[in-house]
Amino acid sequence: MQLCSFSLPDQDKKSFGIVLEHGVIDLGMRFGAACPDLKSFLTRSSLADLAAFRTMPVDYPFSAIHFLPVIENPGKVFCVGMNYADKRKEFAETLDAPTLFVRFADSLTGHDRPLQKPVTTQEFDFEGELAVIIGKAAHQVSAADALAVVAGYSCFMDATVRDMQFTWFTAGKNWPQTGGFGPWMTTADAIPDPQQLAIKTWLNGREVQNDTTGSMVHPVAKIIEYISAFSPLSPGDVIITGSPGGVGKKRTPPLFMFTGDVVEVEIEKIGRLRNVIA
Repeated sequence: MQLCSFSLPDQDKKSFGIVLEHGVIDLGMRFGAACPDLKSFLTRSSLADLAAFRTMPVDYPFSAIHFLPVIENPGKVFCVGMNYADKRKEFAETLDAPTLFVRFADSLTGHDRPLQKPVTTQEFDFEGELAVIIGKAAHQVSAADALAVVAGYSCFMDATVRDMQFTWFTAGKNWPQTGGFGPWMTTADAIPDPQQLAIKTWLNGREVQNDTTGSMVHPVAKIIEYISAFSPLSPGDVIITGSPGGVGKKRTPPLFMFTGDVVEVEIEKIGRLRNVIA
């Protein structure tokens, strides 16, 4: 099953729903004030409660909605850097422990919404990544139990302002609307092993990253174990798991994103996230 967050521009309304082939079933309308968005639903209810809604007709075609970030206002967004073998080679990374930094909610944007290139940079780089959405409270959880706390998985474009990143990772990652998140979440029951997914990135139709999540140095379960050892995780929290090699900074010549460019991330069993650079 796939779930998305969306807005209805002509109604000034936000909601979340089940994604079908031709549109969405509006769950926010049916759950009401108790669960107005996907984060509150994950906090208060269970994905198993959605079985009865899956056969309903579509409420809105895709043309009637604007996609929001899968979780629009997560409490925590942890990002893992240097987590693919090829990426580590590109940046000569030798540290064994996961490299962590954070994103803030206002740095996120949805599928088919603009990614905002800061006017101060000419080094706006692409990094396609797998996003993990937490579905249950988790504190000091073991790797063996870690996948049981996952609600689902999504695509993420972890766009990076490279000429700020090397001063401090977080500074290069938190400009407004620089993190594409979507188009939706595939629930964890449809992805029993997150380390067996093809992941690709395109820039203007050119394939620029191509790997599998099996190349992660620190797999999803180990990342959850590591983070939850010091920071309790809550439903709706998000972990971005790192980018494969092939980023623009390390190409000859370098390849960066500029106004009008189209960047896309596709992950097997999830979908294809698309953003235009503004």
